[in-house]
This record gives sequence, C-alpha cells and structure tokens, in this order.
Amino acid sequence: MSAPVLLVIAHGSRDPRHAATVHALVERVRSQRPGLRVETGFLDFNVPSVHGVLESLAAEGVRDVVALPLLLTRAFHAKADIPAVLRDAPPRLRIRQTDVLGPSPLLLDALERRLYEAGLSPADKPSTGVVLASAGSSDPEAIAVIADIAREWWHTGWCAVRPAFASASLPRTEDAVAELRALGCERVAVAPYVLAPGFLPDRIARGAAGADVRADVLGPAPEVARVLLERYDAARRPALAALGA
Repeated sequence: MSAPVLLVIAHGSRDPRHAATVHALVERVRSQRPGLRVETGFLDFNVPSVHGVLESLAAEGVRDVVALPLLLTRAFHAKADIPAVLRDAPPRLRIRQTDVLGPSPLLLDALERRLYEAGLSPADKPSTGVVLASAGSSDPEAIAVIADIAREWWHTGWCAVRPAFASASLPRTEDAVAELRALGCERVAVAPYVLAPGFLPDRIARGAAGADVRADVLGPAPEVARVLLERYDAARRPALAALGA
C-alpha cells in the first residue's frame, strides 16, 4: 500500500513572506522524508487552495490523504475551518486530520535554536528573561496552552518566561518585556512562537523594540519539520494497525 499523501494546510496571508516560509518548511519536510509526497494548500489569500489540491489529488486517483493543520495551537481554524473544508472534499478520498503542531518538546528546541541564532548562548539562560510571543486567540484553550508552554520552558533554566499575545489576549509583547525588566532580568529576549512572517508577527517585532534580543520566526527549522512528520506518522498509525502492518 502506498503511503498517504501529506497535505499541509496553511492559513495563508497577503504578505508574500508567509507563503515563501511555508514552502521552505515543506521542502525541509521532503528532505527529511525522501519519497513522501507532500502537498501544500492554503485556506485563504494564497494558491493553491485546500479544496483545489484535494480535487487534483482525487482526479489523479489518490485515495489516502493525511491533512495536517499548520497551526501551533488548537483554536478556531483547527476546530472549525479546516474540518469544514475537509468535509467538502471529493468523497473518494479517505482523509485523516492530524493534531496541530503544539505543544511539543521539539518546538521548544526550535525556539531555543532561534534565540541562539539571534546571539544568545546556553550560558545566558539563567540571566535572561524570555517573552514567548504568540499570535493570540480568543479561544481559552489556546491561551492556556501558551501559558503552560511558558511555564515548562522556564523550568529549563531561563531567568523567567512570560507569555504575550499580538491580538485577542493580553499582555502584549511590549508589556511582557517591561515586566521582565522590572523583575531584574539582566537581559530580555523575545521569542516569536509563530511559524511564518506576516501582520501579527510584525506586531510582535514592534513590541520587541525594547528587548535586547529578538529571535526569528520558527519557519523551516528542522525541529518544526520533525514535528510535522511525527503528526503524520501518528495519524497513519491506526490505519496501519487495522491492516496488520
């Protein structure tokens, strides 16, 4: 039996950096799993659309698809938008939707990678406060997950870690930076917990103006690609077990 096609579902953005980063991440996934067919579809703003990709796959005779929401938290898009799009897929397709990417220890590794690339070192952790800056959500479950990640990350040795949000929730990045200054952290770093550039990541960047270090978005970090493959493999597992594989 051929492996299911992995369909990465991204939100999309008017900012061309968003799609470019998504495509770079997908290329990283392909490089980590040669031979796996990986397609990309967007919910809005960019092409190809998710519906268009599904129609094309069905027309080719593809039967099995693993649909992966390129999202860090389980909020509205994962709970409503993506399932609705998948329900409208051609009926010949068997589609399994994976969990979202976060939380995952690999994503914490990717966050640290970006901070070290921005100039920090592991020796700086005890004296550095970090703002874990996410896009934000009106979904309480998503907000609680970000707070949990911040607490978990703090326990790895940082002076302090505070969550912040670019929209829908408080505090904002600049307020979390100020709080860490007031706590007496020797330096303050902002770690964007976002996958690709765009409107809200730019807001995070503006809020980080008072920080000493601002990391890049997670983007095509190898750890992020590994999380995608973990989610894909987990979604495949029940079908393989049913076949006795």
